[in-house]
Amino acid sequence: MTDYYAILGVQRDATPEQIKKAYRKLARELHPDVAGADAGSEERFKDVSRAYDVLGNPDKRRAYDMGADPASPGGMGGAGAGFGFQDIFETFFGAAAGASQAARGPVPRARRGQDALVRLDIDLAEAAFGVHREIPVDTAVVCPTCSGTCCRPGTSPRTCEVCGGRGSVQRVARSFLGQVMTTQPCAACQGFGSVIAEPCTDCSGEGRVRSRRTLSVDVPAGVDTGTRIKLTGQGEVGPAGGPAGDVYLEVRERRHETFVREGDDLHATLAVPMTAAALGTVVQLETLDGPRDVDLRPGTQPAQVVTLKGLGVGHLHGQGRGDLHVHVDVQVPTALDDEQADLLRRLASLRGEERPDARLAAHGGVFSKLRDRLAGR
Repeated sequence: MTDYYAILGVQRDATPEQIKKAYRKLARELHPDVAGADAGSEERFKDVSRAYDVLGNPDKRRAYDMGADPASPGGMGGAGAGFGFQDIFETFFGAAAGASQAARGPVPRARRGQDALVRLDIDLAEAAFGVHREIPVDTAVVCPTCSGTCCRPGTSPRTCEVCGGRGSVQRVARSFLGQVMTTQPCAACQGFGSVIAEPCTDCSGEGRVRSRRTLSVDVPAGVDTGTRIKLTGQGEVGPAGGPAGDVYLEVRERRHETFVREGDDLHATLAVPMTAAALGTVVQLETLDGPRDVDLRPGTQPAQVVTLKGLGVGHLHGQGRGDLHVHVDVQVPTALDDEQADLLRRLASLRGEERPDARLAAHGGVFSKLRDRLAGR
């Protein structure tokens, strides 16, 4: 008589839990999906299954311990008589998976719609102060004829006759393990549990149609290129009138002809004549807030920066605004007539600048300062 205890590798006084644990371990190792198409492994898997069929059943185990072999043709039943698909299913996937398989129901026909990404081009002034925009979008809306039911008005979905409304069907297949039962989505109703016998002609049974809508959005101050604004539930409606997705507005700021933006600050270049920089002047600059005076003190140097507080871009997550930084570009004349050149020579003479090389050395010019720095003085 076959020693089923030896096949499972347990003692004769092993508990039911120890027998089940040993079987599960061997089944994982020897199952054809794991061990591959090996004749020896397949035979051992059959022996292990036969041994567990006997020792895992209290009545068959009692008869086996008394000298009978329930798995033999003359015993209590053939190999695999008490061994079903559920045992294998629990072996590889656990009891929780088996429970979820049994509890599977029809798939909801209504599903969430997709999200949409829309680009929004704005000017610098709109980014600085915020703006209200009306944006047209092409999207999916609930079918006005069937109101999302997918059916012709006056009709309704019909319970699937193939699956009886369960959305799935069970099929029995024979294998070397015996009869194996599987559950598959119903092909007749696509797993919905119901069929649309008379679909709506306007939406072709989709429950939604394409249409153009207008979205209203308040763009906050401080947005920049790449900022995304989420409009919850403003996307396309899902199939069968399902919940709408979201719309994401991606901001792209147009380039300004005068100002360059860095964060919430603005930068502008102001070109002034050499004489105005030397004598000082007031220049009017057109800002995002209108004309503002830029006061240049006498002796203004090239690349000097004049800051106008609070004339930049509004802070996206806070109060206040950035600043406007005006960079002074002193323009040196390049074409002088004789009279202008003579005036500049007289100015140089009055300032003692006829020999700039000597003055540069005497007052520690660029080269002398560099030499001192290198010498560590």
